[in-house]
Order: sequence, then structure tokens, then C-alpha cells
Amino acid sequence: MPQAVRLHEYGGPEVLKIEQVPQPTPAAGQVVVRVKAAGINPGEASIRKGVFKDTWPSSFPSGQGSDFAGVIEMVGEGVSHLQAGAEVIGFTHDRASHAEFVVVPHDQVTPRPAGVPWEAAGALFVAGTTAYAAVNAVDVQDGDTVVISGASGGVGTIAVQLARLRGARVLGIASPARAEWLTAHGAEPVPYGDGLLERLQATAGGPVDAFIDTRGQGYVKLAVDLGVPTQRIDTIIDFAAAQEYGVKTEGNAVGGRTEVLAELAGLIAAGQLEVPIARTFPLEQVQDAYRELERGHTFGKIVLTPGEG
Repeated sequence: MPQAVRLHEYGGPEVLKIEQVPQPTPAAGQVVVRVKAAGINPGEASIRKGVFKDTWPSSFPSGQGSDFAGVIEMVGEGVSHLQAGAEVIGFTHDRASHAEFVVVPHDQVTPRPAGVPWEAAGALFVAGTTAYAAVNAVDVQDGDTVVISGASGGVGTIAVQLARLRGARVLGIASPARAEWLTAHGAEPVPYGDGLLERLQATAGGPVDAFIDTRGQGYVKLAVDLGVPTQRIDTIIDFAAAQEYGVKTEGNAVGGRTEVLAELAGLIAAGQLEVPIARTFPLEQVQDAYRELERGHTFGKIVLTPGEG
């Protein structure tokens, strides 16, 4: 029997178990995908801990995971444009991708272009579509000066590149250890910590047009203090500050569409977008993967690779 991540209660990484589950079969309009790579995300850790149980409660036993890339194993009735053996990138809304197999509607997968690494493909949906929505939300234009907090994280690294593709000048807030990557990707690194407001003002040398916050921790107030118009500030995490200051909160819920996923995959295939991979773990080491994620300051994405344990 295939394996999948299951949790039976809220808690830390220790509640994540590897269990045998029935082989999924596709209903009409669905496909079953053998998962080769599946990204993990901070939001999944928060859901597992019960942080959002009033908004997004779990029904136990619960699966986990949204991102995946893999090979179609079976297709359901009425699916004629996809065949077994096709390589795809996709997503599930059923917390089910951290598994050897996942079943999804056919319109939640898109072909994996040649040249897109499996790990990048499997980690693309949540971080990529969130970054895409955030860049759109603040209306990044050619010549804008844009600040991005958490610029070396999973969402931040992609947002940096998408903003640069639009011709913006990007100031990336990150640790000094990530300065080389940011510089190589056309951004101007600004280290976080005491005196950040003054460093940003000095680096910008003028008005800051837009601000994307991927970290929380007071960055919305910092954006306001920088004089950024509230309609051009977007946070993907600090919803309390968004309500207090009247800024945007557009992320995966807005950008999470198959056509966006296909567009981002195309940029990777064309060499215009990179998804940095911090580390990969076999499915059996899912607890260790989340412990690594929850230490914070991850550079890029952590990815599970089912079948490679």
C-alpha cells in the first residue's frame, strides 16, 4: 500500500506520521499523480499547530500539503487531454500532496516543461503564486523602487525576481549571508535589524513606491513609516497589521490558479526565474523537514521527495 503523511491531532512536527493508505483511484474528471516532489510551507506548519483552527479547522485524521509535481498514474472518465505517464506540476486543496500519490481534478495540473527541475516544480505552487499575487497587488511598474521583506525566503526569492522582470528596482531585506544571491539576481540587499528604517532610506535615496511583506514582525508599520502609500503595501502574513493600517493581504488565495502556475513554470524553463532549493528530504523524514523549516531563515524552499527514502 502507498504511504502518506497523516496527523491525528494538533501539535509539533512529532504529530506527523507516515501511514499506509489505500491506493487512490480517480473519479470522473480526476487524475492520480505519483508524486516526485512536494514543497513544504510555513502555513502548513501553522495549520498543524492549530494556529488557524477557527478559520481552517482540521478533520482528523488529516493529510498535509498543497504543492506537488509528478507523473500521472491514472486518469478518470472524461479526461482526454492527459494520459498516464505525463509529467505535471499541480496543487491540491485537500491537504494531500505529502504522499506517494495524490488525486486531484484534471484542471489542477499543468504540464511540466522540459528544463524545470522536479524539486523546483514540486515547490512552485504556494510560494510562486503567492509571490505573483503580491507583486500584482502592489502594482509593480518599470522604474519603481520596491522593498521586499524576507527576500531570501520561499516567497521572497520569487517576488524579488518577478519584480525585477517588471523593471523595478528591488531592495531586499535579508540576512547578510544572502547578500550575494540577491545581488546576483539584480536586487540591492539591506540587512535586517536595528536601524533598518534608516538603512532603507539611505539605500533608496528617495521615495519607496511599494512594499511586499513576507515576514510579519512589524514590517507593515515599517512600510508606512517609509511613506509607502497603503494601497501599494501587501502583506501575506500579518493580517492584524493589515487591518490596523488598511493595507492589502493578497497572496495564494488570489494567485493560486493553474494558469499562473503554468506561467511561472514557463519562466523557469526560459531561464528567467529560479526557485532556490534549501534542502530535500525523503517522505519518511517529514518531521525533520518541518523542524528545519521552523528554525526560520530558510533560504528558498524545503522539498519532500516521496519514493526516495
